[in-house]
Amino acid sequence: AEPEPTWTFQATGDVEATAAIADGRVFVPTLEGTLHALELASGAELWTYRTEFEIKSSPLVLDGRVYFGDEGGTLHALAAGDGSRIWSFSAEAAITSSINHGDGCLVFGSYDGYIYCVEADSGELRWKVETQGYVHGTPAVIGDRVVSAGCDGYLRVVALSSGEVLQEISVDGYVGASPAVVDGRAYVGSFENEVLAVDLEAARIAWRYRPDRKFPFYSSAAVGDDLVVVGGRDKRLHALHRESGETAWSYTTRSRIDSSPVIVDERVFVGTDAGALLALDLETGEEAWRFDTGSGFAASPAVVPGRLVIATIEGLVICFAG
Repeated sequence: AEPEPTWTFQATGDVEATAAIADGRVFVPTLEGTLHALELASGAELWTYRTEFEIKSSPLVLDGRVYFGDEGGTLHALAAGDGSRIWSFSAEAAITSSINHGDGCLVFGSYDGYIYCVEADSGELRWKVETQGYVHGTPAVIGDRVVSAGCDGYLRVVALSSGEVLQEISVDGYVGASPAVVDGRAYVGSFENEVLAVDLEAARIAWRYRPDRKFPFYSSAAVGDDLVVVGGRDKRLHALHRESGETAWSYTTRSRIDSSPVIVDERVFVGTDAGALLALDLETGEEAWRFDTGSGFAASPAVVPGRLVIATIEGLVICFAG
């Protein structure tokens, strides 16, 4: 109810990516090209791993390994225990997308215009699917389906096992956000001032939400039982009814929201470009708690039981405890 900072850590560079928390450790990538591994309990640095390029890809921690991409187009696989390199895979352009997984496969997008599926154990390519533009956001993995929205204005459904393209659905705009998929619908915002619900079974747009002020949506949506919550560059956090897309509430801030919200029980946490970390009541949108910093947030909150970790743009990592 009242999160308090328990430790801070100053990273070696600016931070845009969301931290990963697993097995009592926090993994924080920087634009200076360093991945920091910290102890969750204390914030003590355990090891670092350096690349030659900026890291905007949020790490995936899976089965004792850490996976992330860099702006040079390399996918890195490290041992989570000591940061030693296990293997790497090279795409043809930047990997800003974070890494998702399913069926032993790592799924991600690249600025070379492909969606990739790479074997988690070996780094060998299983398949890749060509699009007509950058793939910035993280693909969703639902069973044997990969759902990816790209900068070419299409949402694609791909078979995880084979790479066969099952559906291509036009969303009529450039998409930088990651789709959130719940109960057969994909929810995603676009740079065309829209949040869309895409019915994957019928391959059609179920509803479109267009706010009165025309600004892009870069933030990815969080989906609760009844609401879809997404930040906008119109300086508002929007809560929409899942079934209809109608507005439930909106919260106005002093700056744009590129950070993606996270729903925790009856609250939604989000960071703003002006440096406020907010907790809003999920039902009403009323502010329940806030913490102000001297730097903005592009990263999203990372939450595990009893802890919330987020880094400011200037690389200050803050751990909050309940």
